[in-house]
Amino acid sequence: MTLDHIRNFCIIAHIDHGKSTLADKLLLETHTIAVREMEYNQVLDDMDLEQERGITIKLHAIMMKYKGSDGKEYTYNMVDTPGHVDFTYEVSRSLAACEGAILVVDATQGVEAQTITNLYLAIDAGLEIIPVLNKVDLQSAMIDEVSNQIIELIGCKKEDILLASAKAGIGIPEILEAIHKRIPAPEGDPDGTLRCLIFDSLFDSYRGSIVYMRVFDGTINEGDEIMFMHSRMKYRVEEIGTLRLGREQKKSLSAGDVGYLIAGVKNVKETRVGDTVTSYRNPAPAAISGFKESKPMVFAGLYPQNAEAYTELRDSLDKLTLNDSSLQFEPETSVALGFGFRCGFIGLLHMEIIQERLEREFNQSLVTTVPNVEYKVMTTSNEIITVDNPSAMPPPGHIEYIEEPFVKAQIIVPSEYVGAIMKLATERRAVYKTTTYLDATRADIQYEFPLSEIIFDFYDKLKSISRGYASLDYEFLEYRQSDLVKLDILLNGDPVDAFSTIVHRDKAFEWGKKLCTKLRELIPRHMFEVAIQAAIGAKIIARESVKALRKDVTAKCYGGDISRKRKLLEKQKEGKKRMKQVGRIEVPQEAFLAILQITD
Repeated sequence: MTLDHIRNFCIIAHIDHGKSTLADKLLLETHTIAVREMEYNQVLDDMDLEQERGITIKLHAIMMKYKGSDGKEYTYNMVDTPGHVDFTYEVSRSLAACEGAILVVDATQGVEAQTITNLYLAIDAGLEIIPVLNKVDLQSAMIDEVSNQIIELIGCKKEDILLASAKAGIGIPEILEAIHKRIPAPEGDPDGTLRCLIFDSLFDSYRGSIVYMRVFDGTINEGDEIMFMHSRMKYRVEEIGTLRLGREQKKSLSAGDVGYLIAGVKNVKETRVGDTVTSYRNPAPAAISGFKESKPMVFAGLYPQNAEAYTELRDSLDKLTLNDSSLQFEPETSVALGFGFRCGFIGLLHMEIIQERLEREFNQSLVTTVPNVEYKVMTTSNEIITVDNPSAMPPPGHIEYIEEPFVKAQIIVPSEYVGAIMKLATERRAVYKTTTYLDATRADIQYEFPLSEIIFDFYDKLKSISRGYASLDYEFLEYRQSDLVKLDILLNGDPVDAFSTIVHRDKAFEWGKKLCTKLRELIPRHMFEVAIQAAIGAKIIARESVKALRKDVTAKCYGGDISRKRKLLEKQKEGKKRMKQVGRIEVPQEAFLAILQITD
């Protein structure tokens, strides 16, 4: 097929604006799938978690055949992208594989933060934008208002906006027709040097790593020797083909095609998203630009509730990394929790997804430590240390200064909630930048936040303050110097590493007081008093006590002199003092979990 008859496009939208439902309807309209194959909606979202949460976690690609009004048959390659802020890099690589994008906006909710971010990514990639107003059949649809928001955003005409309802099947033929009329055909030289962009990869137990790619130049055939330009690894192509609902094997793929590649790669880390595939014998002079390593932003410890399950947890994490190269982990030990793993995630949603998959797919019972970010510590000996675990923080006397990551955040919120959102942002040490009113009822507020302040429960608070209407998007900005301290929790003078956190000095007392109060409720009473202290270095900033259980040793004294009772009480006092020196404090599992639920 000539390049003129190929169209490569993706669908971009905010979470829950109907992106996956629209993808389903396009597949049905082009007879790529039959109605009987629609076991459930969102046919491309095949994970249980994707179905339940209504979000796309892993992106998908699929090929459709469409006969246009001009009588010609076109090949449409559609890439369904993730919609959450944590997966922005994957979205950018999907966009790089396309020439056009369908921008889906919910007519009942309007333009939201992630819509704007993904739109800017698409514009930066030079894509042709087809705006689609979805859910127009609902009574609460604000067609004129949202159309004006789109016009202001991308500078299009009102007649360029397509009205649709993916659920009701309204406007689907018009969208399919607009794809081949508005989106340009791919460019490339089928006879040139081979260059293919990897936009996704997954692991198959029998075939190894399966690469999803877009061919930019050249032709790739079965049996060719290829090389991944980042890892410099050489392989022989075992199978290539196009992506329908399943995989369709072909003899070759040329410039403009989207398909898959199997070459017996045993590790998904060698087929990184954004890497370039080229010929081993005649390599391309330069890789396709835009590749970057997936860098974890959020770190947490994962420990098995039962210490004997450590090996099973390691095997489960190994299996998960085969399908998710963004997950990083290494063994660590904790005095309180035993053996576990320090895991790096690209965001808090990514962390939640990994936790749920470990519990559902591998039957793991987990204890998770408080999530934190990566800090850069300059020591007094002019050495920079990267710290992703509070227990690795040097003593206060050895620290010159600490830098923490800052992000640029965009919050879109109805005007009546602006004051409450600004108050929340101020509490989280945000640096205010600008406020822009998108229309009479919606404001776009921009802040610079310390990442540590928004990874914990900021998103939940934002949604609760705005009754679910606010939307948040953020991107990494830089590391900045901050007045941070390591807060330790001591139980009878002994630090418990699982409770250690890195906090801003201004919030240390408040956080320490809350931790001590919570632990006092959860730690059971012992035969001796348990002192719970919050400390910064050697300075105690908060304290609570768990009173001792008292045995009535004078119960057997029926009479006699008071000195008899005193003698028994003194003996008991000595025993308790001795017990306190050697007694082991029991900290229940709920105490570690409760820390994750402490709110401001």
